[in-house]
Amino acid sequence: MMNYNEDMQELFLRFMVSDNDIIARVNSIVQPYMFDRQFRNAVSFIKEHVQEYNSMPTIEQIEASADIKLEKVEEFNARHVEWFMDEFETFCRHKALEKAILDSTDLLESKDYGTVEVKIKEASQIGLVKDLGLDYYDNPKERLEWIKNQAGAISTGWQAMDRKLYGGLNRGELTFFAGGSGAGKSLFLQNLALNWSQSGLNTVLISLELSEQLCSMRLDSMISGYGTSEVMKNIDDVDLKVRTKGKGAGKLRVKQLTNGVTSNDIQAFLREYEIQSGVQVDAVIIDYLDLMMPVSNKVNPGDLFIKDKYVSEELRNLAVEWNVLMVTASQLNRGAVEEIEFDHHHIAGGISKIQTADNVIGIFTSNAMRERGRYQLQFMKTRSSSGVGTKIDLKFVPETLRIEDLDEGDEDTDTMVAGSLINSLKRSSSIKDEISPDHTEESGDIIAQGSMLKDFLKKKS
Repeated sequence: MMNYNEDMQELFLRFMVSDNDIIARVNSIVQPYMFDRQFRNAVSFIKEHVQEYNSMPTIEQIEASADIKLEKVEEFNARHVEWFMDEFETFCRHKALEKAILDSTDLLESKDYGTVEVKIKEASQIGLVKDLGLDYYDNPKERLEWIKNQAGAISTGWQAMDRKLYGGLNRGELTFFAGGSGAGKSLFLQNLALNWSQSGLNTVLISLELSEQLCSMRLDSMISGYGTSEVMKNIDDVDLKVRTKGKGAGKLRVKQLTNGVTSNDIQAFLREYEIQSGVQVDAVIIDYLDLMMPVSNKVNPGDLFIKDKYVSEELRNLAVEWNVLMVTASQLNRGAVEEIEFDHHHIAGGISKIQTADNVIGIFTSNAMRERGRYQLQFMKTRSSSGVGTKIDLKFVPETLRIEDLDEGDEDTDTMVAGSLINSLKRSSSIKDEISPDHTEESGDIIAQGSMLKDFLKKKS
């Protein structure tokens, strides 16, 4: 390991003052505290001068301002610069780690482990910019083939949904489904977990509400085809069907964590799971975002806007760092109760998590729809497709809790809703002549139903 003694630090400074390109490349990572005391004033002056004047100060300026004499490296070539860049990057990272560890002493005593982890992580990620992106005009076919074959979307298991998302969801993105209380968010996430596992993806389903046993029993019903009330009566058959379906499928790990967990807790579980099982996780599904807390304990839990902003950002960072599919859910607020179309204002906690998420999809359902076997998805935000503002219907099988693509020829929810309103108006009209003018309540119902139909048709136009 390189000894970063006084002579080595002076050599680093000499390289820095020898060429404008070199200082421009390292200026973003170097800090005065990384050097011994006799060099810190010089480093501060160099950084300030470069920032203000966009050029390297002269040797004479450095000597006069920092009271230190430096000599430029007279002769160097590309190999010498490459050596300097590699060594100096390591030097800066190690010094940053050293400072982070020393600064964490008090934090460890107060058990603020989350902040300690953030400090260590930030220090360990210090490095020079090496990835210069891609040349847009250079080989478009190769670029598109790479997106299609390697970084393309992964199917959700529902063709109707995939079409709206240009193939499905992507690794490194955050997607959340928004629905009111009882709308079936948990059921939808469990169906998605099963879809991905059956397609060969190693999936982790984390529940912050339901027990591992209840989640698994719902999955049993979905796989076996038995209703939830029949699963316990057919244990042997369910056992056989689940084991059979598991052959050739990806792993599906169901884990209950406590309400109030952070992204660090989830990351710790994923790391432990991968170490103990040897399984590389492809997808993480969390039920659900609103029950999580940010890593920083300084955030007021009552400030939903800030809390959800931090939690969303941390989950998305986790998705990027682990290169996984990341899906969760969120509540709709009271303003969405009477609505049949959702927008950003209906998301509980405000717009902060919408701004962070890559895809936001509303779940619209009702008792009547569930009885008719319908789930409607409303695409409120899609970063990688043009599906915003559109809807799809999926089939819901109440007995087995399975959500599937509609059969060909099935009517969608919009048709069902419009038909229901029209039939209701017809029934109301048929008794209109039989009620007296004093029966204002019945007349009010007719007017209200007419207004609902008018509003519904207006939204469709």
